[in-house]
Amino acid sequence: MSPALRHFPQLSEATLSRLFHHRPQPFDRTAPRALLAHALGATLYVPATRDQLADTIRRRHAAGVLSMVIDLEDAVADDAAQLAVERTVAALTELAADPGALPLLFVRPRTTADTAHLLAELGTGIRALTGVVLPKFAAGPGREALAAARARGLYAMPVLETAAIVYRETRDEALGGIATVLGEYRESILAVRIGATDMSALFGIRRDRDLTIYDVHVVAETISAIVGRLGRSDGTGFVVTGPVWEYFADHERMFRPLLRATPFERNHAARFREQLVGRDLDGLLRETALDRANGLHGKTVIHPSHVAAVHALSSVTHEEHQDALDIAGREAGGVLASSYRNKMNEMKPHRNWARHTLIRADLFGVTRPEIGFVDLLTALVEGR
Repeated sequence: MSPALRHFPQLSEATLSRLFHHRPQPFDRTAPRALLAHALGATLYVPATRDQLADTIRRRHAAGVLSMVIDLEDAVADDAAQLAVERTVAALTELAADPGALPLLFVRPRTTADTAHLLAELGTGIRALTGVVLPKFAAGPGREALAAARARGLYAMPVLETAAIVYRETRDEALGGIATVLGEYRESILAVRIGATDMSALFGIRRDRDLTIYDVHVVAETISAIVGRLGRSDGTGFVVTGPVWEYFADHERMFRPLLRATPFERNHAARFREQLVGRDLDGLLRETALDRANGLHGKTVIHPSHVAAVHALSSVTHEEHQDALDIAGREAGGVLASSYRNKMNEMKPHRNWARHTLIRADLFGVTRPEIGFVDLLTALVEGR
């Protein structure tokens, strides 16, 4: 049996008891595919050329990262491609020999067409992997890569980011072809990822840190189309993850911060709010909330400081949990006032939402009624 994983392992027993009505539950790599897909949370990308790569992976995991991608594509310069392969093989071989404390670990080859060759090069190191990330996924070369992953017993996460998907005149045909291929390999598809940076590049755009990806309409429209075609809850869809947030340093602002001050003032955490704003985490928090509102689960991140913010927003509030239980427990349909007496729950239309929420509740926990997002994020970032 593979070692158990649990979100928020960095929190003490006392802190877990203080924050959670229902604690995050353990799982492992043999868990059902739907549960693993939601368990990804903030998926941290790390360049394959990183010195002491195996140690970096262990250290990030100990700090609360539960899914990581070793990146041989965009994070690696052309003249370092072979070095990236060598360090990936060395790190995975080392990790496979001592797999006691590993996150859900993936590798992203330089191209989707390289997948089979790279997996063959990994040798025994492949045992450390949960799956492979397939960049610039398209139906043709994608089918061969999916076959290679399935033959090795690995999950696959295709990244949708090509011009054929973004450009309106080719989008429907491209998404239709991808949907067909992914359907053929359904049990091997863990999640579908969105490459918003490559999408933006097609128009010479780089999203400003004062904005979210949903302010970039050509990309937001593409995300909507991907969710509409591949994110359905009728048994034909897949978990679709949120695009990368790429900022992590202080800067001069043109617009007001995206975090309200009141919740932080109530928790005597005004200075903590200033720190979040200073590191551009207010934009990440806003975009993560919009991801969920648009049918996405989890998020790609490129800096360890992003993980706590995404995971704090992934926990389920006591009110959400009560609503989900009420809806899931009533098969007959109809409409009832919520247990909190502040909204109407429509039993049939809200059932898929309730199912996703209860999965998230098991993985990321249910906070106590008196605990808010600020309490949880403060505990994760400041250890209190």
